[in-house]
Amino acid sequence: MAMPTAALDTAASDPLGALGAAPDAPEGLAPACDTYGSVVRCSASFSTPDVCRYAKSSSSSGTRLSNDVTPCDVSSSSMVRASRGRGAVVVVPPLLLPWAGPGDCAVAAAAAVEDVIKTLDKHLNLLRRHNAEFHTYFDVTSLESKDDVVSILDNGARKVFVQPDRLSDFAEYAGRVAPAVSKVSELSVATISGLLLKAFDGRGSDLVHFLETSKADKIPLLYINPAPEIDYEEFVETCSKTSAIPIVPSTKLTTKKDEADAKLFVPRLLSTAWKSDRADKLLPTVVCDERGTALGLVYSSEDSVGESLRTQTGVYQSRKRGLWYKGATSGDTQELIRISMDCDNDALKFVVKQKGRFCHLDQLGCFGDLKGISKLEQTLISRKESAPEGSYTKRLFSDEKLLRAKIMEEAEELCDAKTPEEVAFEAADLIYFALTKAIAAGVNVADIERNLDAKSLKVKRRPGNAKEQWAAKEGISNGDAEKAKELAKESKEPLPSAPAPAAQTAPDTEKITMKRIDAREVGPAEVSEALKRPSQKSADAVLSIIKPIINDVRENGDKALLSYTHKFEKATSLTSPVLKAPFPQSLMNLPPETINAIDLCFENIRKFHAAQKDEKPLKVETMPGVVCSRFLRPIERVGLYIPGGTAVLPSTALMLGVPAMVAGCQKIVFASPPRSDGSITPEIVYVAHKVGAESIVLAGGAQAIAAMAYGTESVSKVDKILGPGNQFVTAGKMYVSNDTNAGVSIDMPAGPSEVLVVADRDANPAFVVSDLLSQAEHGVDSQVICIAVDLDEEHLKAIEDELHKQAMVLPRVDIVKGSIAHSVTILVKDIDEAMRISNEYAPEHLILQIKDAEKAVDKVMNAGSVFIGKWTPESVGDYSAGVNHSLPTYGYAKQYSGVNLGSFVKHITSSNLTAEGLKNVGNAAMQLAKVEELEAHRRAVSIRLSTLQ
Repeated sequence: MAMPTAALDTAASDPLGALGAAPDAPEGLAPACDTYGSVVRCSASFSTPDVCRYAKSSSSSGTRLSNDVTPCDVSSSSMVRASRGRGAVVVVPPLLLPWAGPGDCAVAAAAAVEDVIKTLDKHLNLLRRHNAEFHTYFDVTSLESKDDVVSILDNGARKVFVQPDRLSDFAEYAGRVAPAVSKVSELSVATISGLLLKAFDGRGSDLVHFLETSKADKIPLLYINPAPEIDYEEFVETCSKTSAIPIVPSTKLTTKKDEADAKLFVPRLLSTAWKSDRADKLLPTVVCDERGTALGLVYSSEDSVGESLRTQTGVYQSRKRGLWYKGATSGDTQELIRISMDCDNDALKFVVKQKGRFCHLDQLGCFGDLKGISKLEQTLISRKESAPEGSYTKRLFSDEKLLRAKIMEEAEELCDAKTPEEVAFEAADLIYFALTKAIAAGVNVADIERNLDAKSLKVKRRPGNAKEQWAAKEGISNGDAEKAKELAKESKEPLPSAPAPAAQTAPDTEKITMKRIDAREVGPAEVSEALKRPSQKSADAVLSIIKPIINDVRENGDKALLSYTHKFEKATSLTSPVLKAPFPQSLMNLPPETINAIDLCFENIRKFHAAQKDEKPLKVETMPGVVCSRFLRPIERVGLYIPGGTAVLPSTALMLGVPAMVAGCQKIVFASPPRSDGSITPEIVYVAHKVGAESIVLAGGAQAIAAMAYGTESVSKVDKILGPGNQFVTAGKMYVSNDTNAGVSIDMPAGPSEVLVVADRDANPAFVVSDLLSQAEHGVDSQVICIAVDLDEEHLKAIEDELHKQAMVLPRVDIVKGSIAHSVTILVKDIDEAMRISNEYAPEHLILQIKDAEKAVDKVMNAGSVFIGKWTPESVGDYSAGVNHSLPTYGYAKQYSGVNLGSFVKHITSSNLTAEGLKNVGNAAMQLAKVEELEAHRRAVSIRLSTLQ
């Protein structure tokens, strides 16, 4: 097969992370970054998507990009890019929209888009969300409105192709606008930005004419979209002869060797295109991280590139040992992001996510460790995961107000700096605090750089006024006549006859909104991908942090426990890690309204859990003389973990303490982190007093779990530990429950809070949104889901508008934004489909804001707790209705119940046989014991039976 001489660039990536992680595009869209295309490979094969809406697929790992945008398989993606302006651009026929099967589904990370007029809004929506993640080329010859074309450019399209007679309309955007023609005879209209030749036949006289004309005209960037019936092998070869850029449907590409005869084999395209001066044809390969830092130098072959694409990892060619799977033995693996070729086609670059070190020495890469902003980012990520006690960074991560104050302080100091040295010093300080804010919100430097890249593509000018409070502070007036003139001149727009009044800048210009996915148009895999919970810290990483703490408390008891409380809670005045009952009245001083609220909740929780008690033992005579019984006994000693820190959570103390009291547990031990003065919030002490707790352990985290699991000089050992907490608390609970020396059980695994609201046209948008936000404010890792049953655009917009309105007045709006970022609205046709999705998701909280909500309860199979009808907010379940709010999260509602009376009791069974009964069942027991070769078991029956003969 003849291959193009142009270099190809193949990349693999999570579309949400980078969607092929397109290289940075310099302003003006230089040719080297101007002409590349990509495709994400689905499980079946390379295939063809529309860049704005993707085909249905039965694949199991689809990811939602935006409304009407869904890749079918993010686990096996590949990108094809041109080197120095030459390569393959992927296009998708619009006819393949939602009706194609798995073999026709993919994602274009850089694509040529046709027939824009039919789906303009959806294209714009896609670009707004992902314009920095992939490059798109739009054929806009069907669009009549200049404003529509400018909007496409403003939202991030790298290039648009227009009718030649309209080029003058877009003169100010010349670098990103090129003509499109349908005849070879029209190639002469090409501009420095290139030319799109459509419906190229490539046969007979047309081919000869094309070769002659294209060589004569020397078009710098010639894109060719072929006719559907063309032979693509010959087409690519033809393009290589003229350095043209072929637009290739992804169905014609493959990374599977067994398909190489029928399709263009991507690894072979690469190896054929590269130039190696080695006898073995290996190519030097530079391995870089996501920010471009060189990690080391290796070699690649066609086989190693193919294996990298297949495994989505770093695989290289050892000159002595064959294929080298990086990290296969050391564990320092790589996730493949992108493969590209240099301008001379004689070197490759692998961009990877590196786990651990690349170098065999004690350093990150073979060229040394990170420095500058990359090193700061790495340090902050490490500190966020396990900051040393007493470190300033830990304090910043845990105190939002302090971090905000420091950012404002350093920004002002930078503004006041005069000398270059002062500016550099203050800018470094501001970057440190700003990056701390970003890392705390789950944002990394690559995310910031993508945002900058997206902004560089804007073509519409904004006033750029300061917000009123800052303008007033500096004594400036926004929108004065002189600035209006400058702005008009810069934007090349006509100046109004009189200066317009200053525009009022909104406090936050970005609307808080949940992404949408229409389950009626996509497959189950795409819906499942959209419902994936936010990823948590790896179990190994958490375990490596908590194990030393648990072992320390186990071995050193009170001394270790107290030292951790001093370190983590700053309660250095504490001399004992335990507060014993009876608790002094001075520790329970509360306002009457708080006492009344706690008492009301206490009584409702008590009533509901008391009703769960078995009235009498279960007794069944299975055969004459054989009576089997089951009776209930309380767990004697229980440890109840109540999270603390900056929050006051008496509700959790009630939800755990009241059922323990009702069950009759003899020893109830609370554990909660104290405040820095060593005291426990009076609300928790009051609840501990009401439920008859024996003591309160003044500690949090894994150290509190260890103290209750193993016991210390002051802390009573317990038999079961219950209660929610962060990843470290949950990991601590699971660790001690697996230690037979601890002899302790736990209630359930726990994860971030979540809610799923099912809403139909009867639902009040304000009610729906208030329930969503009640969980979103818990933390940036919380997830909220709205399943919209047959809602039209008007109803959906009402909910979206209400979401932004309510969120913006919340004190924890920044946390809400983080949560909403991985939350989703799913459109379904009916209640049955809504409940199917809900049962698959298995939410912690399920809210039914639908007509005849009670009837839908019969369809609920998996949920922690259900809230029925519009007058039942989730909040009453958290506090006062009587149901328990300690519930399974992260999908564990499929296997676990929420905390209930049964969580604090155990069922014991008994058997009571008469002589007649033994005769009735004895022979069966002896026979099975014989089968299992357990002779002592058999004799225990036979000896008794022999006395009855």
